[in-house]
Amino acid sequence: MASTLRRRVSTQNNDTNGRNDDGRTASSTMQSPQENSSEHIKSNNRDSFHVDQMAMSPTSSRKEGTAVLFQTSVTQLPIDAGRDDSAYDETLIPTADATKESPKHSAKGSSQVVVVDASTSQASSNLSSKKDTATTADGGMMRWSNSDVDGIRNANQAAAADASVKNAASAFGTAPRKAMSGKEVAKDESRVQKILIRAVSGMFMMTIFGGCIAMGHIYVCMIVAFTQVALFRELVKVRYHAHYETISGGTIPLFRTLQWMWFSVAILYTYGDFIAEVIQHNPQLHGYLNFAHYATIMSFALYSGTFVLTIATMQVGHIKFQLNQLCWTIVVLCLTVGQLKYIMHNIFNGLFWFTLPIFLVVTNDVSAYVCGMTCGRKFIQRKFIAFSPNKTWEGFLGGGICTIIFSWFLSRQLAQYRWMTCPNNEFRLFPHAMECDLHHIFQPSQSILPHQIFELFPPSLVKMIPGIVEICSVRMETSSLSSVPPLGADLLTTPCISGEPSHSFHHFELVLKNVYPVQIHALWLALFASMVAPFGGFLASAIKRAYGIKDFDSIIPGHGGVMDRMDCQFLMALCTWVHYNTFVKLATVSVPKLLYMYSLLSQQEQSQFIMDLVLENAAESLNSTEIQQLLSFLKLQQRK
Repeated sequence: MASTLRRRVSTQNNDTNGRNDDGRTASSTMQSPQENSSEHIKSNNRDSFHVDQMAMSPTSSRKEGTAVLFQTSVTQLPIDAGRDDSAYDETLIPTADATKESPKHSAKGSSQVVVVDASTSQASSNLSSKKDTATTADGGMMRWSNSDVDGIRNANQAAAADASVKNAASAFGTAPRKAMSGKEVAKDESRVQKILIRAVSGMFMMTIFGGCIAMGHIYVCMIVAFTQVALFRELVKVRYHAHYETISGGTIPLFRTLQWMWFSVAILYTYGDFIAEVIQHNPQLHGYLNFAHYATIMSFALYSGTFVLTIATMQVGHIKFQLNQLCWTIVVLCLTVGQLKYIMHNIFNGLFWFTLPIFLVVTNDVSAYVCGMTCGRKFIQRKFIAFSPNKTWEGFLGGGICTIIFSWFLSRQLAQYRWMTCPNNEFRLFPHAMECDLHHIFQPSQSILPHQIFELFPPSLVKMIPGIVEICSVRMETSSLSSVPPLGADLLTTPCISGEPSHSFHHFELVLKNVYPVQIHALWLALFASMVAPFGGFLASAIKRAYGIKDFDSIIPGHGGVMDRMDCQFLMALCTWVHYNTFVKLATVSVPKLLYMYSLLSQQEQSQFIMDLVLENAAESLNSTEIQQLLSFLKLQQRK
């Protein structure tokens, strides 16, 4: 509760002709605040009151009874030899009665009212201990009485007490809630509106995604191909807009054409290899084996032509820029095509391996956003990513925990649909029923987790896991007379019994009953989606910050461009393919592909293959005489 003190300062008017002591007119003494910012009234003591000169100079006209009144905020500051007084802000507010005549004033002088803002409690103690006079700029004296000093001291003490009460109330959460300003209300409403737009756009995208999944594999492939084109367009457009003045002059020929030629080379090589593999696995498509045979040479021819054209179009004076542009194009191709090279394989290995990773990344993104918005920087103050200040540790860790939990239940749900689990090698425009022999990971079973996993954590923490069992080793009784049991006699293990002296702890064991093995695979994928895949989004943030853009595009309301939503999916798709071929399907050779490979053999190699195959399968059922006869027959057929 701030208080103000009005003091009347009388100054002697020595010049009755309307001029000041320095010979200037009254109007000439009215200087700008900038010119008078360093001119103050200072006391002769260590502590002083700084008052603007305009408030203290006798600027009133020398007509009898007139006065200029100013309301001046006075700040108590200690004088320091190394301090620049002009650095402190002072406010000069002319009062409403500045030009009115005051008949109470005598003709011999004029009076001014100085408003002292006692905002600190230290001022009163300084005033009481120092001299109570101050010298004005023109020699006038400003005198403070003891009652004035006491009034300032009491006001400062009351203000300090009031501030202490407010601080305590704020600390314990009992302070009244402050009213929001117009800007804060608009900002809050804008945030809610953005969240609603993002939610509606997200639901729309999920509807399109679900429709493509229901339509079949060929439509999912079309969505992926469209996404890759959109991603490449948005990323190359970043440097196109950044260097538009250099490009638009026409000095660099075929600037964008060469970029799309490089993209065509990458797509033809990637998808040509995939289509050739699909043809080899599908007997109905073996008529297109010539395309599969010449796909590699076609992509190489296009690569050679694009390479020659890129070098031939380099211009003197722009070579450095064109080389930088070539490097940027190659990086973009690695992101959009290289990492998605095997996403088509994920689709035809089973829609499960395409759908689950996408949902894991989406779950991590949403969970990290919610956790960061609600708990950000409340537990960990350290910055997470320097160039992305909105990312927090709470969001990163909270999103990971939610993603791992979600993966356990989502994978179990998806494993119950053959449409998601069955692999496919056929291109059909309309959906059809999928029938296949289910892989064992999609069937409920009883699984025992490796006990080495629990050795990585403290025993006290492991014991808190539901269903965990302590396994003890039991030393076998021996009939020998020796009291020392033989080495290796404690190989028998059994669940520990409390208080049994023959039991010694060996390891922890956790048996998972009625659990799909794919749920365990989903946990590893969720861990990757939480710890590694988000850095793809951080890379996108670094690119946007480097080029000063907010979003890559505005095609998706509330989200930006396709790159803004797919930045974490690239690395996740590649991880899924590596995980599938390493831990799920160790052999990738099918019967149709084996027949295709057999057709590539020469006649002699085909005969040798049949002979070795028959001998290996018939060795167990034929005796030595029959084997000799079979070998003779095969040799005779080979000679013919």
